Amino acid sequence: MFGGGGGGAGGMPFGMDVVPSVLQQGASEDRGETARMSAFVGALAVSDLVRTTLGPKGMDKILQSTSGDVQVTNDGATILKSIHIDNAAAKVLVDISKTQDDEVGDGTTSVCCLAGELLREAEKLLDLKIHPQTVVSGYRLAATAAAKALEDAAVDHGGDAAAFRLDLLNIARTTLSSKVLSQAKELFANISVDAVLRLKGSTNLDHIQIIKKAGGSLADSWLEPGFILEKKLGVGQPKRIENANILVANTAMDTDKVKIYASRVRVDSLTRVAAIEQAEADKMSAKVKKILDHGCNVFINRQLIYNRPEQAFTAAGVMAIEHADFDGVERLALVTGGEIVSTFDNPGAVTLGHCDVVSEDMIGEDAVIRFSGCKSGAACTIVLRGATGQLLDEAERSLHDALCVLSQTAVDTRTVLGGGAAEALMARAVDELAPTVAGKASLAVESFARALRSLPAIIADNAGYDSAELVAQLRAAHAGGNAEAGLDMNQGTIGNVRELGITESFKLKRQMLSSAVEAAEMIIRVDDIIKAAPRARDDPHPHM
Repeated sequence: MFGGGGGGAGGMPFGMDVVPSVLQQGASEDRGETARMSAFVGALAVSDLVRTTLGPKGMDKILQSTSGDVQVTNDGATILKSIHIDNAAAKVLVDISKTQDDEVGDGTTSVCCLAGELLREAEKLLDLKIHPQTVVSGYRLAATAAAKALEDAAVDHGGDAAAFRLDLLNIARTTLSSKVLSQAKELFANISVDAVLRLKGSTNLDHIQIIKKAGGSLADSWLEPGFILEKKLGVGQPKRIENANILVANTAMDTDKVKIYASRVRVDSLTRVAAIEQAEADKMSAKVKKILDHGCNVFINRQLIYNRPEQAFTAAGVMAIEHADFDGVERLALVTGGEIVSTFDNPGAVTLGHCDVVSEDMIGEDAVIRFSGCKSGAACTIVLRGATGQLLDEAERSLHDALCVLSQTAVDTRTVLGGGAAEALMARAVDELAPTVAGKASLAVESFARALRSLPAIIADNAGYDSAELVAQLRAAHAGGNAEAGLDMNQGTIGNVRELGITESFKLKRQMLSSAVEAAEMIIRVDDIIKAAPRARDDPHPHM
């Protein structure tokens, strides 16, 4: 019993019913159900944002920046990188999309949709008062079973060059079928596979250059062996050099010029001015001579060359190319086997680049410089043609996705079936696991299988077909032992996806599964969200 003055309402000690706040003024905190709801709503909103872009019949989004720039795309990573998000859980989904893009190059929409469906199913379980850790435990068991089923179903044709090329072509067609390049996917599938096979197992896509030239149609695009630099040659310079020795430099040709900005030079006659100009010319001529001493017949500089050095190069029969962009210089040094130099005092220590022919050609109305027979046999250039800048930008993103997936498949040569077949296969393995799991975790295992089957349902919905009917048929086909059954979105039916050539990279599917499960687990376990106080704005009139 408390003494007088020591008791509050209901016999509680004074102040015991007040929850103390240890946060900075202006900071906020969401706890328990409120925090969980905020996390789930934010993550599901991101998932629903890209949901309609999934599959071969997915829709496009128009992204307009504050400066008025417009992008038309259905690439999940591009969409999520372009939006500004305030919700912490939503940023987790954006991060896994970026990870998928960096790791494999494609599957960015799939990983967001799967994570979203896992959260949707988890929300139902949490409403049934099942503890979040129980849900996470069930998901982990299911993910292990799904990953094992996926690995068992993978096919490896890495030892058979002809079969492996066919696998790569099928993967390229499957990847491009959901992109803007789907109208010419046969052409671009062959271009992508030829470019990747030139890399001979490397994943360094710097050897593959993509240049965009407006005009014509996508079907006019082609693969050019070698390297193309989007620059013009100087006046009077040789238009073609055979057996080229290339010196790639990043140097200021006017370094030794007398720099006069705000200063004043007093001379007693015009002959003194002429002497200053002659001194500048002599220094520039000396630098040109040092460059010519390297034995090069092609000189490419990152910076300007100016008229006087250019005349000297032309007189010596050297092709001089100025102001090549930094990316072009780096890639050119890589593919020709040379190095970028800044000083020219020691010619013997400099490695020159080599190629068979350097010539000036025309693409459309633009002059370009073509480097053929580069020292690096992996070097090639994909020239994209198209009607508009937005179309070319989206075509480049689509082609880059295909190149990334193919280069990763060249390392891990295993493939799995697409068209929802892999998801149905994994869902069946998880369904078989559920009865063997004791306790409430079995409900989470069943929910995991439903989330996996949601991906083919989304693909069918986006194509305008009856998803419930198609997924039911797909589930029955797999239960009957037909592991090659999948969605044929051209006919709106269930078909044999191996015969249809719908193939995907094993690494892509495995990465998608593991990333989505980890992101969902992270969000499910959230029970508290603490937001820092917003930064106070500076008072523009502090003394008023």
